Amino acid sequence: MALSTAFTKLFGVRHPIVLAPMGGSAGGALAAAVSRGGGLGLLGAGNGDPDWLARELPIVAKGTDKPWGIGFLTWAIDAGAVERALEHRPTGVMLSFGDPGPFAERIRRAGVALIVQVTDLEEARRAVDVGADVIVAQGTESGGHGARHGRSTLPFVPVVVDLAAPVPVLAAGGIADGRGVAAALALGAEGAVIGTRFQATAEALVHPSIATAIVEGRGEDTERNRVLDIARGSRWPSRYTARTLGYRYLDQWRGREAELAADGQAQQDYQDDVARGEVPPLPVWAGEAVDLITDLPPAADLVATLAIQAEDALTRAGRH
Repeated sequence: MALSTAFTKLFGVRHPIVLAPMGGSAGGALAAAVSRGGGLGLLGAGNGDPDWLARELPIVAKGTDKPWGIGFLTWAIDAGAVERALEHRPTGVMLSFGDPGPFAERIRRAGVALIVQVTDLEEARRAVDVGADVIVAQGTESGGHGARHGRSTLPFVPVVVDLAAPVPVLAAGGIADGRGVAAALALGAEGAVIGTRFQATAEALVHPSIATAIVEGRGEDTERNRVLDIARGSRWPSRYTARTLGYRYLDQWRGREAELAADGQAQQDYQDDVARGEVPPLPVWAGEAVDLITDLPPAADLVATLAIQAEDALTRAGRH
C-alpha cells in the first residue's frame, strides 16, 4: 500500500518522501535514485554553479524517467541559473532562504511546480503570495542551514498548514525514519523533506569520512552556529545559522563570532589548516535525528524502507 497525499498526486510520485536539495551532496545520482525509488529527488544546486549544473543535471535527467526536481539557495542565484535548470525540464524547482519573488513567475510560466521552503511565518505568507505550488515548513532540528530564530518542527508545521491552506505543505527538520514521515502526515503535512538521512546513502556526493561521521553521530553533538560560515568566508546571510556536528573551530570560537569576523588572520589560519588537511574542508551538516542513522543503504531502497515504516507507524497509531 502506498501513502497517497495531495503532494503525491500533484507530482505523480508513489511516496510522500522528498530528498532535501542539499548543496553539493544531493547530486544527480542521488536525486535520480530517490526518484526511481518512488520519492521526489531534488538536485542540490546551491548557488547555481554552471560547471556543477552542467555535470549533474544530465545525470539526473538520464538517470530516471520519474519526476525529479532541483533546489537553489534563493539569495545566491541569478536568473541564468534557473534558466539552465528549466532547460532540462524538471518537474519542480525549490527555492530556499530568500525572496522567491524574482524567480517565481518564470518557473511557473515554464509549467514547472514552484516549491518554496520557509523558516518562519513571514516567509510562509510570502510563499503564498508568490503562488507557491508546495510549501516546505522547515523546523530548527534540521541539519545544515535554517533560521537563527526559527521554531521546531512539531509546532511550526501545523501553523504553516493552517496559514497556507489549500496549498500542500511538506515538513522538514529532524525526520530520519518512517516514524518521522508518519508524524509529518499526522501534523497535517502532505509529505516530508529529508536531508541528513539521505547524506548517508551509497549515492550521496559526500566524502566517506562525512558519511561515517553521520552514522556515528549523536543528536546531542549537533549545534546550530555561524562560526563555521564566518571561518570559511561564506556569504550566507546572518539570519541563517547551520546545524553541524562538532568541529575544532567551533569549539575555539563559540560565542566569539564578532571577534572571528574581524580577525582576518584567524580566517586565513582556517584556510591554511584546510589546505594542510588538519581540518575537514566542510563542516558535517547533520540534524538532530542523526542518532537514527546507522547504515549506508542505496537511496532507492531507503525510500521504500521509509515508506513501509511510515505505513506501519500510522497503522499502530490507528489502534490507540
